[in-house]
Amino acid sequence: MIRLENLTKHFGEGANPVVAVDDVTLEVPSGEICVLLGPSGCGKTTTMRMINRLIEPTSGRIFIDGKDVTKVDPIALRRTVGYVIQQIGLFPHKTVEDNICVVPDLLGWERARSRARARELLELVGLQPDLFLKRYPKELSGGQQQRVGVLRALAADPPLMLMDEPFGAIDPINREVIQDEFLKMQRELRKTIIFVSHDLDEAVKMADKIAIFRGGRLEQFATPNDLLANPCNTFVESFLGGDRALKRLRLIRSDAAMVRDFVRVAPETTLGEARARMAARDEPAAIVLDDGGKPLGVLTRDAAGTGDGTVSGAFRPDPVAVPAATDLRIAVSLMLTHDLPALACVDGEGKAVGSLTYRSIVTTLRAHGPEAGR
Repeated sequence: MIRLENLTKHFGEGANPVVAVDDVTLEVPSGEICVLLGPSGCGKTTTMRMINRLIEPTSGRIFIDGKDVTKVDPIALRRTVGYVIQQIGLFPHKTVEDNICVVPDLLGWERARSRARARELLELVGLQPDLFLKRYPKELSGGQQQRVGVLRALAADPPLMLMDEPFGAIDPINREVIQDEFLKMQRELRKTIIFVSHDLDEAVKMADKIAIFRGGRLEQFATPNDLLANPCNTFVESFLGGDRALKRLRLIRSDAAMVRDFVRVAPETTLGEARARMAARDEPAAIVLDDGGKPLGVLTRDAAGTGDGTVSGAFRPDPVAVPAATDLRIAVSLMLTHDLPALACVDGEGKAVGSLTYRSIVTTLRAHGPEAGR
């Protein structure tokens, strides 16, 4: 756990110092990611750098797992806090193995133990140790270098990690991949992480809590969903943007919004029966299923028409579906791309367990207030 109490930083002497951080108080539970977010010059990076005392606070206190670190040796402190920067900062003359082991070596770990740790961490992020341990930074891609930078921060198993825009220099495709890898690793390791970002989408994806800064002051500290659903003032609302409802889609799983008792029909169902079922539920479409319960496509009200016949000759044989655990952002994207009024949600065996409609999604966004977040 990390707790900041009335943390303040002034730069400059005299009667009018520059107030970079102004009386910030917040608490991050153990195992959570807190993203510091805000416009340039708002104090987020200064706040983070005070935590490992790369910048000394003017006043206030910093507690890590209950210990006031403003009273300990700053060099010893930094050896117990992982630190990742945007520029990565790998030593070019050291191998990947030696880069990862920098802090364990400084702490006096036995060589066998530290090298085993490097191998273990590389496997954790999908880099084969036998291929990468002896390579030098120049032999790695940008994304691979960034992974190694993160691993170096993790090598001594620190309780706290500081990450200063760690993925900002990576291209968008690789950035998504590395973010996903990092979140997968975090689910296993459960580190307490302070993460500086300028990217709201990244913050919403990565954070358990988001701290919004302006002019050195903490404006709002909340879960991503609470922040997007209930901005505390006009500044935060403006900073989040007019599409904040769309950003919330990332935070809600499809199974939270799907209709479980959805309208289902078989290809041999008569159109009259299909129309009656849709009308009774006031649903825009029915999900067409095979004998095993797997979706074959969608029958819309318009396609059902007014005539006779069976579903087999009228439905769209387009078995687009999403796993029930998929976030709504992906589901809505598929619905828009394929012009679907309803989208089947499936379980691990591909069987339909629910149906998403635009109405069910909007209802969920309204009904699931701050508690709908991760």
